[in-house]
Amino acid sequence: MSKIPLQNQERLVQQVAECLEDALKPKGVGVILHARHLCMEMRGVQIAGTITTTSALRGVFLEDARCRREFLDFDAKTGS
Repeated sequence: MSKIPLQNQERLVQQVAECLEDALKPKGVGVILHARHLCMEMRGVQIAGTITTTSALRGVFLEDARCRREFLDFDAKTGS
C-alpha cells in the first residue's frame, strides 16, 4: 500500500489556486481542471471518456460577475 496520501480533484484545484494566490498575489485566481476518471468509467457512470470538471475561483473571479463570465467563457472555448 502506498504511503502517499490520496489526492482528489477538488483538493488539487484548491491547492493550485492557493499556491498561485500566495506566490503571485494577483487580483484574482481561476483554476479549472478537466479530468478523466477511470473509477467513473469502471464503477460509476460506466461511460468511456467521461470528463469531470472542477473549478476554484478567488478574488475578482469570484466577486465580479463580468470577470467570472469572461474567464468561464474562455474555458468553454478552449477547454475540453
